[in-house]
Amino acid sequence: MLVTNHVLSGAVIGTVARGPAEAFALGVASHFALDAVPHWGDWRDRRHFMSVAVPDGLAGLTLMASLTAAAPAGRRLSVLSGMAGAALPDIDKPTRIFLGFSPFPRPVDWFHSAIQRESQSRAPVEVAAAATFIAAGLALVRRRRRRALAAPPPA
Repeated sequence: MLVTNHVLSGAVIGTVARGPAEAFALGVASHFALDAVPHWGDWRDRRHFMSVAVPDGLAGLTLMASLTAAAPAGRRLSVLSGMAGAALPDIDKPTRIFLGFSPFPRPVDWFHSAIQRESQSRAPVEVAAAATFIAAGLALVRRRRRRALAAPPPA
């Protein structure tokens, strides 16, 4: 799954989690759940991978900054924690490419690799996932606004 989708799912998780620690843990768990869904990938070579990974990584970072800034002050740390947890397992890719190693123990790398079901024909899965997470995020924002408007004014 593209890191952008992991970030979007982490933002949704951070919006509903009870706190930053829960958001982070659920974000990490969501990463592996999403990677188990058959998705786009199976890159021809490193150059092809980088042609997708670089813009995706930059989009993910931009989303993290934007969604953190846009989150209500009381939810900001939880939203950031959910996104960080959801993106964290993919840190193995840049560390392998640029530093020559994965920061995770072998069993974690093995598991992360074993659950992947990637295919070049599954780009629509990525688009559908993004649309789902964006819709869920917007629905949560609308629900919070409606609740805030319905609440009695402070005395």
